[in-house]
Amino acid sequence: MASDISTNKKARRDYEILEHHECGIELKGTEVKSIRAGKVNISDAFARVEKGQLLLYGCDIQPWETAGEFFQHAPKRPRRMLMHKREIFKIEMKLAQKGYSLPLLRLYWKNGKVKAEIGVGKGKTFRDQRYDLKARVELREVQREVSRFNRR
Repeated sequence: MASDISTNKKARRDYEILEHHECGIELKGTEVKSIRAGKVNISDAFARVEKGQLLLYGCDIQPWETAGEFFQHAPKRPRRMLMHKREIFKIEMKLAQKGYSLPLLRLYWKNGKVKAEIGVGKGKTFRDQRYDLKARVELREVQREVSRFNRR
């Protein structure tokens, strides 16, 4: 079963997610131990296709305290993401269109390995964000009225 490590709520607010993709991440041992300790921040993380490889930028994995200087990792280093070449090529074709980007949506455990969910998204304008907020408020009010009606 998959259990979440971290989710990026900011990405769902700022982007309209069109496609979801699962991929692995190439990590060092100290990075995995820091992730197990919960010292990861993915709020500004995004992926980019460079030279046929998918790289993750902006994922902040804090150093593990008990590791020595030699074994330590850089907190915001670019990390290679593991996907099939066909999938990377499809993503690259989507990203070639104007306005599309590839934010990291969540990190989770799957069969003892760290997996990442990335989404091909189109940036929302402030008008779209306000519309989504208004729709959520209206839905919440309707649910309250229905529950109030059902209590009688």
